Amino acid sequence: MINNNPIGLFDSGIGGTSIWKEIHQLLPNEDTIYLADSKNAPYGEKSKEDIIQLSYKNTEFLLNQNCKIIVVACNTATTNAIKELRNKYDVPFIGIEPAIKPAALYSKTQKIGILATKGTLNSELFYKNVEQFQNIQIIEQIGFGLVELIEKGKINSSEMKNLLTQYLTPMIESNIDYLVLGCSHYPYLIPKIKKIFPSNITIIDSGEAVAKQTKKILTENVGLREIHKKNTHTFYSNTNPKVLSDMLKNCFTIIQKDF
Repeated sequence: MINNNPIGLFDSGIGGTSIWKEIHQLLPNEDTIYLADSKNAPYGEKSKEDIIQLSYKNTEFLLNQNCKIIVVACNTATTNAIKELRNKYDVPFIGIEPAIKPAALYSKTQKIGILATKGTLNSELFYKNVEQFQNIQIIEQIGFGLVELIEKGKINSSEMKNLLTQYLTPMIESNIDYLVLGCSHYPYLIPKIKKIFPSNITIIDSGEAVAKQTKKILTENVGLREIHKKNTHTFYSNTNPKVLSDMLKNCFTIIQKDF
């Protein structure tokens, strides 16, 4: 089945580019359109209703660009709005959730850590996922301030190092052996986290699983792009696109646009 329309992705900012990179690596022939709603970041501090309305707005922007599938490249938007999005629109949606299951299944200490936004940890969907693993001790930590620093391009700042040390040290002391990253911004912090963690703690994010699910739905239900056509990747930001441009190494078209 052939479908030359683009894959659409949206996030509360630049973090979802970590998901975009996984999808692009697995599906290099596909066109993509990425929407960075940095003006409203972080979503994790907003109400459920606000998150739903922002997700509607982002979806309609991508649908106006003829996207054939939409990846909600934001844990908070997925856990708070994916059900409403699927009920309202006909296009297939791929969500992103914290990868609790593999961490819980493989943990030897029976203790795992989850670093996520307030909006994700307080969501009904997250609670339902955690409820399945009564035998596992889950140490939850809201990543206050992390998204804001990433959006400002301050990944390597002393503020970032201090916050991560503050959030991760209790997890080390609790003897976790897996850390689940529950925000699409956080994979950009993995090098920093590894400097704090001992080598026996495994870090898990959801990017690869999201890319595989996207390929599966396209292959089975929607259609893949013709291989011989030259592809394009367009990124929209509603704030200064410099940090987004730096993340992407200035390799792609970035358009600053209010939406």
